[in-house]
Amino acid sequence: MLTLAATAMPTGAAPVPGADPGVGVLAASAGCGKSPTLTSGTHTIQSGGQNRSFILRLPSGYDSNRQYRLIFGFHWLGGNANNVASGDYYGLGSLSANSAIFVAPEGLNNGWANSGGADVTFTDNMITRITNDLCVDTSQLFSLGFSYGGGMSYALACARANVFRAVAIYAGGVISGCSGGTQPIAYMQAHGLSDNVLSISGGRSMRDRFVGNNGCTPANPPEPTQGSGRHTSFTYSGCRAGYPVVWHAFDGGHIFDPRDAGSSTSWLPGETWRFFSQFSSTTTTPPTTSSPPVTTSPPPVTTSPPPAGSGCTATYAVTGQWGGGFQAEVRVTAGSSAIRGWTVTWTYANGQRVTQSWNATVTTSGSTVTARNVDYNGTLAAGATATFGFLGSWTGSNPVPAATCTAT
Repeated sequence: MLTLAATAMPTGAAPVPGADPGVGVLAASAGCGKSPTLTSGTHTIQSGGQNRSFILRLPSGYDSNRQYRLIFGFHWLGGNANNVASGDYYGLGSLSANSAIFVAPEGLNNGWANSGGADVTFTDNMITRITNDLCVDTSQLFSLGFSYGGGMSYALACARANVFRAVAIYAGGVISGCSGGTQPIAYMQAHGLSDNVLSISGGRSMRDRFVGNNGCTPANPPEPTQGSGRHTSFTYSGCRAGYPVVWHAFDGGHIFDPRDAGSSTSWLPGETWRFFSQFSSTTTTPPTTSSPPVTTSPPPVTTSPPPAGSGCTATYAVTGQWGGGFQAEVRVTAGSSAIRGWTVTWTYANGQRVTQSWNATVTTSGSTVTARNVDYNGTLAAGATATFGFLGSWTGSNPVPAATCTAT
């Protein structure tokens, strides 16, 4: 396997803060506040003495004073940057609701051999070029890819864990090398049981490296049976705060858009977006709907949390509202003592309904909603916080309910 040459951290990139890795401190890039010279389309830069290119997609209505996520989508062997861009960046473009800048790099010879670390260096150079010109939250860099592109994202997880917040590997292998590979990074991987190009056994080994790096409790996740036409998802427990590991296994082969039996759409883009968008900075925009709504409500309204003490408190905020729908976020704060888990409840007065959630397990009984922590965000130190969000529907009016928190 290739050994990659070490290269310096790219200008503008910032390690994820160690004090609370679940919520980074927003780090504005050098391009914030500038009139950009980069636009959506194909761009060429010099890297390693060669002309290298990438396709850039800026959010609609790009605002040079707003810090955006930066997401790289790497193509497969024989594919190209245009395949990724025309495929909506593996389906994440429409899910991002203009909260991210997307990059589709072009590999040498339509692949990511990464000889001598050339493609890691190319990624460094792209980051420098983009962050010097555009407004990026440098604590919110992400990478994903399929097959060879998954291998390239894995190489970045190994070599640039202090630059990228999280990676998502689709049917990948250790084919672009792994220089370093000892530091934690939020890690998601999906692999087919019957993949005859890059075996799932190799995928499990890749996953287990970061299970160890992230301090997770080792496990043998359940996987679907062949012929079931289903997929399973497993979130490891015990991981360091802010560094979850999620494993998706599906009944299928070497593909990037697996679909459960009877479904016409892939479940993987939604899972990836939920995984990436759970990592927020203190002032970044939370994940939104696949079609960006027009906000008609006034600035976000929040409930006032009770005084901190033992246990926990919950603050409910409406972060966006449009005709018939809304988005909300709840911030859970531990009191004067550490907690091992939390449950938040509230009751809607006007028939509102939760339709989709992330970073919590949400159930509804009549008008009462109950949200419980997931594996990676239940343990909180005294005064520490965790957030979860959801989409909902409403008619008539959408008053903010009082939310209560119980520590476990």
